[in-house]
Amino acid sequence: MRYLTVALLAFSVSGCMTYDPYTGEEQVSKATTGAAIGASVAAIIAAIDNNDEDARTRNQRILKAAAAGGAIGGSVGYYMDRQEAKLRNQLVGSGVQVVRDGDHLILVMPSNVTFDTDEYQVRPAFGDVLDSVAIVLTEFDKTLIEVTGHTDSTGSDGYNQLLSEHRADAVADRLREREVSPGRVITRGYGESRPIASNADEDGRQQNRRVELMLVPLTG
Repeated sequence: MRYLTVALLAFSVSGCMTYDPYTGEEQVSKATTGAAIGASVAAIIAAIDNNDEDARTRNQRILKAAAAGGAIGGSVGYYMDRQEAKLRNQLVGSGVQVVRDGDHLILVMPSNVTFDTDEYQVRPAFGDVLDSVAIVLTEFDKTLIEVTGHTDSTGSDGYNQLLSEHRADAVADRLREREVSPGRVITRGYGESRPIASNADEDGRQQNRRVELMLVPLTG
């Protein structure tokens, strides 16, 4: 059993280190985390189901199950790893922040680069940025895209709600115009209800005025 443990550990870390293309630092990929979990679960199940076999046969079955579990657990993470890398490359210097949350990607688009004050027409210069995002989204078409609009607390609740909805719709429309499948895109406006900073000062209010794209992998 000791040799089996060593083999499983080798499997779970083999190939797991990668390099951040922007910092050059060595890191563990998101795909590896999912693969390691999948491999461990599959191996445990195989061990339980086959505890009456001789040791050699049992170990072989466990290692095969670990390999299969790793493939299942790692596939979504690897897919999102690749999409994240391409988005970061496309968005360098754009003012858009790319945030990784598990297997979800969030693109945070501040309003100072996307829209004029109290407007919901996408700025022409930012349209080019959205076009580059659309290129990646059409390539990685196994994701659902949730576009959400957010405002600061200045103005009435009703006005802010409507503005947030219009801005989310404007971004979504641009993506659809660039051949992102309409069925993948949903929009929501949250008005001032989901601040990410204090509305007590201009810096905080500027952070709260934003549109976010959440990319969720379709695993069904």
